[in-house]
Amino acid sequence: MLKNIENYFKKHKVQFWIFNIIVIATLLKIFQMIAYPETHFEEIFTKDNMRFLFFGKPGEIGGLALTFILAITSIFLSFIIGSIFGIARWSKIKIIKIPAILYIELLRATPLLMVIFWVFFAIPVFSMAFFHTQAHVSPTVAAIIAFTLFTSAYVAEIVRAGINSIPKGQFEAAKSLGFNSTQTFIHIILPQAYRKMIPAFVSQFVALFKDTSLAYTIGVIEFFRAATIINNRLYLSFEIFSFVALVYFSIAFSMSKFSHMLEKKVEKQLNA
Repeated sequence: MLKNIENYFKKHKVQFWIFNIIVIATLLKIFQMIAYPETHFEEIFTKDNMRFLFFGKPGEIGGLALTFILAITSIFLSFIIGSIFGIARWSKIKIIKIPAILYIELLRATPLLMVIFWVFFAIPVFSMAFFHTQAHVSPTVAAIIAFTLFTSAYVAEIVRAGINSIPKGQFEAAKSLGFNSTQTFIHIILPQAYRKMIPAFVSQFVALFKDTSLAYTIGVIEFFRAATIINNRLYLSFEIFSFVALVYFSIAFSMSKFSHMLEKKVEKQLNA
């Protein structure tokens, strides 16, 4: 039956993340009733708690809404920056290849939490050292910068690997048709490479979505931090963080299913 439901959503090209949330919430309630009859989920699901958890304080964006802002902005910027560094890393021109290698290897070898702290605390220090004025950056902006820097290094490696996966014969065939190197790269190589990168991109972006929870360490009241604040008031750790974990899972799972659907669609276009 579940297979039929899944086929229905696939047929109509509707992502069933809302369906996932409903099913998971039902399973969570059943699990609570059987295993933990003394839990108090009803104390969490109040109007004020849900509004704070999903949208933040009145007049201030926070919670899950801010998590999406952090993730989407960082994904967009890291895709652009990562593509540039990935192409530079693939290039044979040493003047751009060497800096790209240093950038990629440095950030990939550094824990994300360290990058977040470094960006948040380093900007005021550098602004004082070079401009003799102490610039203050908001925690949200600092988090976006850190996520972008960190993720772009991984995106760069995905781009480089995607370009390398294209057969060398494609370059030679394009040259025989009168394309120069730039035209070949932009119109023939990159489009094919990006199609092959889709699963790796989505996996990296799912990881980034989950990593946004680390922004709480510098005071950003995103989804995880909002849940922590509610827990500090209610002391219902199991109930709150079980719900938070299931929301993360539902969104990440939906993104993964979207990736599979997109991958199959691209394969059909290539085989057509």
